[in-house]
Amino acid sequence: MTTARRLFRNWSGHVHAHPHTFVQPTSAGALAKVLTSAAAAGHRVRPVGAGHSFTPVAAGDDVMINLDHLSGIITVDEASGRVRFHAGTRLRDIPALLAPFGLALANQGDVNPQALAGAISTSTHGTGLGFTGFAGTVTGLSLMGPDGAVRTLSATSEPEIFDLARVGLGVLGIVTEIELQCVPAFDLIAEERVTDFDELLADLAPRMRAADHFEFYWFPHTDTALTKTNTRVGLGEIGPGHLAEAGVRNRILNLLDKEVVENGALRLAVELGAAVPKLVPHINRLAQSAISDRTYRAPGYDVFVTPRRVRFNEMEYAVPFASGTEVIREIRAAIESRGWTISFPIEVRSAAADDVPLSTAHGRETMYIAVHRFVKEDFAEYFRVVEGICRSHGGRPHWGKIHSLGAGDLSELYPRFEDFCELRSRLDPQAMFGNRFTDSLFGLDPRAG
Repeated sequence: MTTARRLFRNWSGHVHAHPHTFVQPTSAGALAKVLTSAAAAGHRVRPVGAGHSFTPVAAGDDVMINLDHLSGIITVDEASGRVRFHAGTRLRDIPALLAPFGLALANQGDVNPQALAGAISTSTHGTGLGFTGFAGTVTGLSLMGPDGAVRTLSATSEPEIFDLARVGLGVLGIVTEIELQCVPAFDLIAEERVTDFDELLADLAPRMRAADHFEFYWFPHTDTALTKTNTRVGLGEIGPGHLAEAGVRNRILNLLDKEVVENGALRLAVELGAAVPKLVPHINRLAQSAISDRTYRAPGYDVFVTPRRVRFNEMEYAVPFASGTEVIREIRAAIESRGWTISFPIEVRSAAADDVPLSTAHGRETMYIAVHRFVKEDFAEYFRVVEGICRSHGGRPHWGKIHSLGAGDLSELYPRFEDFCELRSRLDPQAMFGNRFTDSLFGLDPRAG
């Protein structure tokens, strides 16, 4: 086990903390000792993975715990497709771990450095109305409490706690193991098309319903958007209809597109835009015009994930699916009416309804709308206005992305919010697993009063 004082910064650099202890335990026993010691000393504890949350949810002033040394597969049930992982396993490592068993994650988001525990705990998701976020695929959890004792949770073992703990933001305890329902490995045939933005919005809901996975990116100040439609095919199967001839894309060309075109060109554009804001509309139109249509086939995880080298801050709201198109139109109108210059694209995805109490898609089909600003640019006014638009449509903020909501607001958005807060008080009565930010989300630290 490694222990040290260190400076913590999240991926964007916007959040930082100076914990007096940063620990990377190498066993469950070592982790238990850290927790019992912290409890005895009255210290607060925060788990952290990749630091990819844009909020201070993982930041801690006392003890921060990273589970990178608790990584990998524990068990595989090949008949059911259920796989149990150590909670520190990074998403980027999972495809290779599952490959020998012919399995894959059912869906993924567009980045993969996160620890599995962090991904489920913040309701991370991909896109596709036939698929839930990560938490909806969880079939079992192990949760370590302040006394170092471990609860083994599932639909048949302490089901009430399991139900609420699938998205827990690390305030119920330390998640040490996670069982996921996986699926047979598959390829995706990706179709990337530039389309008229107004035509896309007029037809958005049907397009999302017709595809296995659909998302789009729109650069403000332009009249077109980049759509990504992904069709699932089994390994060795021929694609349907016009996709039958889709071939595997040359790895060098793929690397060129992802690293040079998408990241290199974007960095140049946002750096120039930050220095000379009035050029942003011209830069965005030039960037959009340089994008070309393409169709290719690759393993699912290769298509889902795109490297993000240009750092930004992000806010994402989950709005009712039926409201999504109107929300996007209102955001565009706000940008135009206020004369903002926004260099980063808006990203739009969707997901199925699920039954996870604190999932952003709980109980409803959801459209996810994400806005970004380059790290050198101030995001406050832009995010405030977009947040107001999303909230007016009943939007829920992504738990790991910037927002301004507190417990009073959140209790109105989640039917079982009070159940979660009551469980937190029961499992961790001293609120050891928390910080000032989580106190604002779920109620004040009882030791402060």
